[in-house]
Amino acid sequence: MKLLVFRTLLIYLCVLFAMRLMGKRQLGELQPEELVSTMLISNLASISIESEEVPVTASLIPLFLIAALELLGSVLSFYSRRFATLLAGRPKTVIQDGKVDQQALRMLRLTAADLLEALRGKDIYDPRDVSYAVIETNGTLSVALRPEKEPATLADLGQAARARQATVPFVVDGQVLEDNLRLCGKDTAWLARAAPLPPGQILLLLGNDTEDFFLLEKEDKR
Repeated sequence: MKLLVFRTLLIYLCVLFAMRLMGKRQLGELQPEELVSTMLISNLASISIESEEVPVTASLIPLFLIAALELLGSVLSFYSRRFATLLAGRPKTVIQDGKVDQQALRMLRLTAADLLEALRGKDIYDPRDVSYAVIETNGTLSVALRPEKEPATLADLGQAARARQATVPFVVDGQVLEDNLRLCGKDTAWLARAAPLPPGQILLLLGNDTEDFFLLEKEDKR
């Protein structure tokens, strides 16, 4: 049992280290080569944890080899556009000036229903409202609306914005985020004056560089 716990902790820490080596992109939308690396690493880790007769090095060596290959691929992609295209492909335009490119959909093996679903995920229900839409190499849809369909901003309305900074969390689940307070020109003294509760009783406190804020108190667990 102790050996199993030790092997699990060791593999966990090594996988965590390998993922950190591969960078933050690995934690977001995955490129094809990143998805392959993640799947292989997870399989190698599970083999070493479940099979005690398999030496730990039998997983660690290929695990770090995969991480090294991923790093090498990232470096080569940075310096060679041709290699990056070979590895991850190119973005593909699927809508131009409100017209759906059916040939592009066939190349990507996307149905009209798939495209409409992706548009709805962007709160767009009519392809004619789209000026430009492209399927990125990680499979996500990026959309630019026609100028007349863009939502109006304060600048369009000729009004001045009260806040220069975006609304950010100041307290999350009782934890004070001092970096966000400093970003908005505030400090813990302001927090003590503004919030009638100690941080431990606050579930969420959002604000910006104005005096306006949103506070949500933790509910009594009873």
